[in-house]
Amino acid sequence: MDARRIRRLSHSVAALVLGFSALAHAQDEAGDPARLIEALSLTRGMSIAEIGAGDGSLTIALARHVGAEGQLLTTELGEERVKALRTAVERAKLPQIRVLPAAIDGTNLDAACCDVVVMRDVYHHFADPAVMNASLLDSLRPGGRLAILDFAPRDGKARAPSERADGDQHGVAREVLVSELTAAGFTKVSVRSISGRRFMVIAERPAGSM
Repeated sequence: MDARRIRRLSHSVAALVLGFSALAHAQDEAGDPARLIEALSLTRGMSIAEIGAGDGSLTIALARHVGAEGQLLTTELGEERVKALRTAVERAKLPQIRVLPAAIDGTNLDAACCDVVVMRDVYHHFADPAVMNASLLDSLRPGGRLAILDFAPRDGKARAPSERADGDQHGVAREVLVSELTAAGFTKVSVRSISGRRFMVIAERPAGSM
C-alpha cells in the first residue's frame, strides 16, 4: 500500500471516529433535561434561564417541566442564532419561554431574576470567565443555583480561557471551572461525572448575598 493510500485510510478512520464520538455526545445530551431536573430538584413554577441555548431543545424541555406558571428565559449570541431560537420557541407554543439576545460580557438578565441558571457546552467559550461568573451570580436569587454541563479537553490539561476552544484543548478542565466559580463567590460547588469527558458542575449563590 503506497503512502497516499495510507494517508487516505488514516483520514477516513479519523473521520469515522469523530463521527461516532459526535453521535455518542448527541445521544448522551438527550438525557440532560432529566439529569438537570433530578440534580436541581426542578419543580413547576420555577424561574430558569439557559445561557447559549443553541437549537432550544434543552430550553423547551425545561419549560415544559416548569409549566405555564413557570418562566424560562433563554439566550443566544448573534442575530441569526437568536432568530433561529425564536423560531424553535414559537413552534413549541410555550408562552412561558422568553428569548433574549446574549452578550459576551454578561448574561443580559435582570438581577436576581432566576431560581436556576443552566448552560450546556458554553462555559469553555467564555473569553473572560471572571466577568461572566460575576454576572451569573448577580442573575440568581440568593440561594439560587447554577448548573454547567461541559466537557474536559482530550488531553485533560488546564488552560487559559483563550485556549479552550480548539483541537485537543477544546473544553475546560473541571478543577479549573470549580476554581473560577469559587473565586466568583459561588458556594457548595460540586462536580458530577456524566460520561466520557462530560461532567456537570452545580454551584449556589449564598443565601445571604445581595
